[in-house]
Amino acid sequence: MKKRPISKEIILDGQKLTPAEVVSIGQNKAKVSISKSAAKRVDSGYRLLIKAAEAGQKIYGLTVGVGENKDRPVLKDGKLTKEAIAYSKSFNRALIRVTSAGVGPEMEKEVVRGIMSSRLNSILYGSTGARLKVAKLYRDFLNHDIVPIIPGRGSMGEADITLIIHIGLAMIGEGKVNYKGKGMSAEKAMKHAGLTPLDPWAKDALAIMSSNGYSETLAAFCLIELQHLLKVSKLVFCLNLEALNGNITPFLEHSNSVRPFPEVNKISKDYRKILKGSYLWSADQKRHLQDPLSYRTAAYTIGAVESTLAELTEQMAIQLNSSDDNPMVLLDVNSPSKNEEETKHYITKSAGDKLFGAVIPTANFSPWPWVLSFEKLGIALGHFSIASAQRTIKLSDPRFTDLSRFLGTKKSFHAFGAVQKVFVSLAAENKALAYPVSMDFFAVAGDIEDMGTNGPRVVRRNRKMIDNCYYILGLELMHAAQAIDLRIQANPHLKLAPTTKSFLKAFRKKVDFMKEDRVLTTDIERSYLFLKSF
Repeated sequence: MKKRPISKEIILDGQKLTPAEVVSIGQNKAKVSISKSAAKRVDSGYRLLIKAAEAGQKIYGLTVGVGENKDRPVLKDGKLTKEAIAYSKSFNRALIRVTSAGVGPEMEKEVVRGIMSSRLNSILYGSTGARLKVAKLYRDFLNHDIVPIIPGRGSMGEADITLIIHIGLAMIGEGKVNYKGKGMSAEKAMKHAGLTPLDPWAKDALAIMSSNGYSETLAAFCLIELQHLLKVSKLVFCLNLEALNGNITPFLEHSNSVRPFPEVNKISKDYRKILKGSYLWSADQKRHLQDPLSYRTAAYTIGAVESTLAELTEQMAIQLNSSDDNPMVLLDVNSPSKNEEETKHYITKSAGDKLFGAVIPTANFSPWPWVLSFEKLGIALGHFSIASAQRTIKLSDPRFTDLSRFLGTKKSFHAFGAVQKVFVSLAAENKALAYPVSMDFFAVAGDIEDMGTNGPRVVRRNRKMIDNCYYILGLELMHAAQAIDLRIQANPHLKLAPTTKSFLKAFRKKVDFMKEDRVLTTDIERSYLFLKSF
């Protein structure tokens, strides 16, 4: 998916939303607008839905109930009498209220804004069947900074219905919101913003809730955070290799060409580029022939994370710019066969209305393809964390560095001895977070909804792991910087690569060389923040 520059106003059309834009709308409060073509698709999709209902189609969430109540009629024979419409409105309001069922803690405001942007874009794809009024309210909530207060837990990961429906609750003027940073009732906020509450009917409620908007928004944030983590991790590793006086041969071009895993070759190339001009390219009789595996296999451990990122980037481009609705509305298509079970879902052109297409039940609410990839990412991040911790331990061991024990000086007693417990404990935490959890679910809704993915939980665990990795890498960086400075004290002519030298210089503006024993908690936090903002 091609990147497009992020501007102060992002035009949503259901086709080009990127994770970076979701994050920008969430964090930076970028304004959004709806493209004319997308607005037309939404309106046509809604009209086709109503046409299908009037033709007598049995439509989930419109003419019949939802969940196990799919056997209960809502609109009899699809006749849109005043009584039927009134009943549908009552059904929609009841569905919004009763589905608003989650537990805390509350979602972050930036995540809720991200959800509204991703769900709006999905509606604009044109297959939801929601009214244009619903799409415009998402836009208006974002642009007026009306952020519904939503509990963060309560989704099995087959559409985040119990959580994101709180946005619908706010749209009908109920529930609590943050309006320009102040907590108040949704009704009051909408009045301040000059907005008219939604009077939901037809498929409005189902369109708002039947989506993985929470999971995919967490995923968007996770991918942006992961992109940055990978960039700084390469710098930390290369500085560490210089700190070790390590062997660069595992990353040479011909070392990897005989086993052409693309991610391994790419990472090795990145290392060679970062280390260009380093003293490591010169012969040294003291340098070991082979380093510990945590160094030698670094292109594999980091490569596994980067290849999973590439996989997820492609998957999220699909997720953010498609429809995960059930049922779906599809414009301008005819039945590909004459089989009754297929043709009954299609609406053909009529004399007075050229609108045609289909309303078809789907399983598109399942986020399984990319949740599985996030499970894979968690395992890769677990190995990534352990490898970093192993390398950091090696830097404190004179057997591997020929430097002082725990990288101490003549004025220190303990140096980096006790601090090993910190990154080891964080690596152990990441190991626990890496265990798959997508299979932990029960059958619900009368034994019909008997599959789940725990999508939000899976992605939240990855985001926690990434945050822990910044601490783990920060501690690796503290050790690498200390080791480099000790080497430079012994050899003032030691030549670092220009890239790593610049990186070290920037770090030393935040964390000083440890000449004497001192409290390290502050250094750890500064290292963490340095990497997150570098």
